[in-house]
Amino acid sequence: MKIVFLDSTALPSHLPIPRPDFDHEWVEYETTSASQVIERTIDADIVITSKVVFSREIMQQLPKLKLIALTATGTNNIDLVAAKDLGIVVKNVAGYSSVTVPEHVLGLIFTLKHSLHLWYRDQLQAKWAESPQFCYFDHPIKDVRGATLGIIGKGNLGAEVGRLAGLLGMNVLYAEHKNATTCREGYTPFYDVLAQADIVTLHCPLTADTENLINQETLSHFKKGAFLINTGRGPLINESDLLIALKNGTLAGAAVDVLVKEPPEKDNPLILAAKTLPNLIVTPHIAWASDSAVTTLVGKVRSNLEEFVRTGK
Repeated sequence: MKIVFLDSTALPSHLPIPRPDFDHEWVEYETTSASQVIERTIDADIVITSKVVFSREIMQQLPKLKLIALTATGTNNIDLVAAKDLGIVVKNVAGYSSVTVPEHVLGLIFTLKHSLHLWYRDQLQAKWAESPQFCYFDHPIKDVRGATLGIIGKGNLGAEVGRLAGLLGMNVLYAEHKNATTCREGYTPFYDVLAQADIVTLHCPLTADTENLINQETLSHFKKGAFLINTGRGPLINESDLLIALKNGTLAGAAVDVLVKEPPEKDNPLILAAKTLPNLIVTPHIAWASDSAVTTLVGKVRSNLEEFVRTGK
């Protein structure tokens, strides 16, 4: 079996994928552009990738390809219908980030509510050293306990964020689907959540119904002074509308770990705004990437390879 890993830098170098226990040839590239995919995989039996796109047109030119093993949960970079038609198995990994993503969200909640990022920025300019008192009071500090957290998406990650938030004494609301005609037990109507939540965090999948879910119209329903957190998928938010809401005070602040295009262009409006806007935090899609999560992930990738060779599935 020839295995080609197309984008190894999508994983931290100190936690490589363990080699599978069957005979194989392993070829690894740090990154692969769209124009390089076919030449690098033309004789591959197995391809490993995180974000390289495999369209029907590309897969039709790879007659030896039997398996695409993803080092991620999302499969939107693979034409799954075409893969099935061509007899190519696609295996992703799930459940590896159920600790680290909720912890990242909690970290962002504390950062936003306590203005931790602003106190830190001040020290880069020696503001404390210039204070006439032992401390100063330039930025808001609000308790997390007692705040209302609105969670959009009640899968493994959303449910765990809610569990942890409840332990902190937060009031947790799970949002029903935006256009639902009835509200399930344990959920709150979508717009009611927006109106009541001090913090809204996104954990729903990216679908045709959820793309641009947070936009000018939905932002207008947010509670005054609310914060928005997105560790889900970038396209859940209309970035232009978010920037306007941050500038005009519709939102008190936002923290995003994902953007519509990744890596972003240097002139991405949110990247530029993060340099100067005091109410915007951007982290580079690393909520999932604790050492323990990556160790679990690469172990599951290896298991996926071995299971496929053993069973053909």
